[in-house]
Amino acid sequence: MRLHDERVAGDGLITIGGLARDCGLTPSALRFYDDCGLLVPVRVDAVTGYRYYSKAQVDRGVMIRRLRGIGMPLEVVSEILNGDGARAQRLLDEHVAELAQRAREAAAVARVIKAEIGAGVVLSAAVLAAAIEQVRAAAARDREIPVLAGVLMESNADSVTLTATDRYRLSTRAMVPVRPSGGAWSVVVDAGELGVIGSWLRGSAEVSVRATDAGLVFTGDGSERRCGIIDAVFPDYRAMLAGLGAVRTRVVVRRDVLLTALDEGAAAPVVCSVDGSGLFVTCDRQLGHDSPSHTDPLSGRRRIPAAVTGPDIELAFSPKTLRPALVSAIGPEIMLDITATDTPVVVRSATDGELTTLVMPTAITDSKEYGA
Repeated sequence: MRLHDERVAGDGLITIGGLARDCGLTPSALRFYDDCGLLVPVRVDAVTGYRYYSKAQVDRGVMIRRLRGIGMPLEVVSEILNGDGARAQRLLDEHVAELAQRAREAAAVARVIKAEIGAGVVLSAAVLAAAIEQVRAAAARDREIPVLAGVLMESNADSVTLTATDRYRLSTRAMVPVRPSGGAWSVVVDAGELGVIGSWLRGSAEVSVRATDAGLVFTGDGSERRCGIIDAVFPDYRAMLAGLGAVRTRVVVRRDVLLTALDEGAAAPVVCSVDGSGLFVTCDRQLGHDSPSHTDPLSGRRRIPAAVTGPDIELAFSPKTLRPALVSAIGPEIMLDITATDTPVVVRSATDGELTTLVMPTAITDSKEYGA
């Protein structure tokens, strides 16, 4: 069958486009192989620079394509095309053996990577145990809304984050993994079950955590623990944090001193008044003489030394909400970021931003019922 005119020169030679179609190569590849000396045109037009090939070169072009398709280096392709049959077969056998060895090595690496991915994210057991205790205190005690009795655990390439909220308080802490996992995941687990895991973690150095359909799996020191998943959507706490207004008043105070002003288990709201001279707390408990704070005998207000920036403000808190937030806070000094009397107060360490807790104030009028 006669070739089409655009593929054949006047003397029966094939144009570069025609050879490209017959060999399954591109014209640019043929020009490259010309430059390499692997497939040199029979003739190159001196005026136009067009390359022309003989029909006999089609087989050579196909052979080049097939050899390059199995990853054969150019210099070895040249030896196979230009050498004797026995040497060509030996070179092919050596190349296939090398490919097989590389495939075995790649498979071994893949197995290691898959094992690491399957092992989950690796964390310091001590850090995770502390984070669990700090955050799960903010989970709801009742199960009226099941998801609020859980802790959201999220893992990505950079961090692992624990978050809990009972609607009146929210705690969230991010941790940097010892070794991150290969994929991101997010699950809600029962706060009580997670507390048991926290106690077990204290006997380990490192722990890997992976999410499965059945729950979270914790592995450390040759043993394993599991924690069931609460199948519900956790509140969008990031939107809650992003929606907080600008900080108007900031208080930096010693955590232990503030804790001494709060009755453990008391029901009456605690009124906190802030002005330029410090923090004043009004509650039922009388402080001991060894406390750095001072009680006004007439008003019953206790002055607690604090660094205050911003306008004066007065808020009230339920001790059952405020005290656990202070107990779980990180560091000797805490920072209270206050926006308004009816928006959450942000409680965090004055020097370490890993743990953030939101505490919702109660209405000031509620405290009057207790004679404050």
